[in-house]
Amino acid sequence: MAFQMPFRFGQKSAVTPIDGRARQSKMMEYDQPLVWVTIILMLLGMVMVYSASISLPDSPRFANYVRWQNTYFLQRQAMFVVVSLVIGMFVFRTRIATLQKWAPYLFIGTLVLLVMVLIPGLGSVVNGSRRWLSLVVIKIQPSELMKVVAVLYAADYTVRKQEYMHKLTKGFLPMAAAVGFVGLLLLLEPDLGAFGVIVCITMGILFLGGINAVWFGGIGVMLVAIFGSIIALSKFRRERYFAYLNPWDENNAMNKAYQLTHSLIAFGRGEIFGVGLGGSVEKLHYLPEAHTDFLMAVIGEELGLVGVLIVISMFYWIVKRAFDIGRQAIAIDQTFAGLTAKGIGIWIGVQTFINMGVNLGLLPTKGLTLPLMSYGGTGVVINCIGLAILLRIDYENRVLMRGGRL
Repeated sequence: MAFQMPFRFGQKSAVTPIDGRARQSKMMEYDQPLVWVTIILMLLGMVMVYSASISLPDSPRFANYVRWQNTYFLQRQAMFVVVSLVIGMFVFRTRIATLQKWAPYLFIGTLVLLVMVLIPGLGSVVNGSRRWLSLVVIKIQPSELMKVVAVLYAADYTVRKQEYMHKLTKGFLPMAAAVGFVGLLLLLEPDLGAFGVIVCITMGILFLGGINAVWFGGIGVMLVAIFGSIIALSKFRRERYFAYLNPWDENNAMNKAYQLTHSLIAFGRGEIFGVGLGGSVEKLHYLPEAHTDFLMAVIGEELGLVGVLIVISMFYWIVKRAFDIGRQAIAIDQTFAGLTAKGIGIWIGVQTFINMGVNLGLLPTKGLTLPLMSYGGTGVVINCIGLAILLRIDYENRVLMRGGRL
């Protein structure tokens, strides 16, 4: 007699046909906690973007948005979230083997976009930086796209060059040349923050892939020297660094450390439980970029230490799950998938750490958004693509561990 076992959404359905032979459903369970944590962060980000941007139409800089009243940024962020989720669903349906096959071509294509950004008429200048590419109705930020592409390319490179990982000329130098060219293009924008994240991604994946420890240590020292030289030879970066060391100096507080001091004031006002949602004072034209780079400061002011710790905990969960999924993939001989998952964890973890570190005064001021939460279309879309790939890796892990086929 045919019968069907109870089925719960998100789990594999087990059906016994009439002939008694077991049949395995193609629908396997997925990591529901990871999905919900991601959605909660995005929705909380929408709320905080609305709160942080509610007064922006009063500023002459945003005068053109008055016609949208105070919901302009909320409406756009909601649109970004919906588009991101739709794109994420399509990416989730893409096999990891397909992504591995296309990784080199995606890397080359993104390099072309980074070059196009520097061409007058194609690249848009915002706040003195040429980081956006105008495509008629939308603007994209190729440096954000390069983050997820760098994860795929570094993982694919490590797998292809596994036998050369202990050699300098065949193992490391080709990858160093590729990342160096990316860095040159990003510094011309300029976007030192994105370059730093991409370097951390590639170095992290190479380390996990088994690069020679001596070379890795030497490369680390060299990178510190390179970034130190970039700061030392750039006047505005040098001034920003020294202002970070002494933000409360009278000259620094009203100049290079203006954002940092007002960010610290916001956290101080929030104390343990915050001043209440919507009650921030610093967002009222005191704290620049409150809805993007310094969204965490508004969270700290309105939701207090409790709100900050909750957000940190959710990001920690995502990074931990990325490494768990990556370790699981490597255990079943899916090396590319495993390195990709861990690379996504490094990317999200490093960018979150830098953003929060800047907001809290632990790191010099740098323009990096808070993943999934800060205002911005390209950033949210790329974050969702990365997490969709992570969910796909987890899905394929579950299929393979149950003896299924992809």
